[in-house]
Amino acid sequence: MKLSNKKILVLGLANKRSIAWGIIQKLRAEGAQVGICYFHESNLKRVKPLAEEAGADFLVECDVTSKEDLMKLHATVKENWGSFDGLAHSIAFSPSEEFEKPFVQCSKEGFFNTLDISAYSLISVTNALLELKNPQFSILALSYYGAQKVLPGYNLMGVAKAALESIVRYLAVDLGGENIRVNCISAGPIKTSAATGIPNFSHFLDEIEKHSPLKQNVDIHDVGNLASFLMSDDSSRISGQTLFVDSGMSVIAR
Repeated sequence: MKLSNKKILVLGLANKRSIAWGIIQKLRAEGAQVGICYFHESNLKRVKPLAEEAGADFLVECDVTSKEDLMKLHATVKENWGSFDGLAHSIAFSPSEEFEKPFVQCSKEGFFNTLDISAYSLISVTNALLELKNPQFSILALSYYGAQKVLPGYNLMGVAKAALESIVRYLAVDLGGENIRVNCISAGPIKTSAATGIPNFSHFLDEIEKHSPLKQNVDIHDVGNLASFLMSDDSSRISGQTLFVDSGMSVIAR
């Protein structure tokens, strides 16, 4: 198994429909030890059974906007593992009201809240955990095609994902000298709990089935397959990239 002896922290598990759950399942299937981070105590009743099912080494709550919680996350990783090999960032949030109005009417508070949790958190978590890294360390973030093209109703989340993809590139340059790889997966639309709150989401799914080269929607396990590769030493010379798992939709001009 290509991830034997690897210890990988996955942030953003909310329930069994989460992309993070697809990643965790594949990492475990490939022999990795996994630690799981969830965002809020309200998710614990859904996340705890999944952590037990996956045989996670630990489960920790962390509000990525809180310095104290990031310190607690550092302490938890250090106590359980000492050092570790990879970080998968699957965190995104925008207030529901920001999806319900034209983008031009977005609020300043909503803008900064969305960018803080969905994009800046990759920087803050990386800084909080960097001293615990092993050699051949890999960082992975999750994006979506709305970062590069305007998708009606995606609004502030599109801006946040664009920022996230740029952050990945800048981190890859900053950290490459320490043998740290930083990459991003841009997945096609997946019916997660969060996605169902996005207007026109069913239309996005229909577009993939009708117009993508493969004429099939993707799922959390497709993302997990690529994530496990990016966490493995097989990807040791890949960094700063946004890689698409979208049945080829991103190559179609529409």
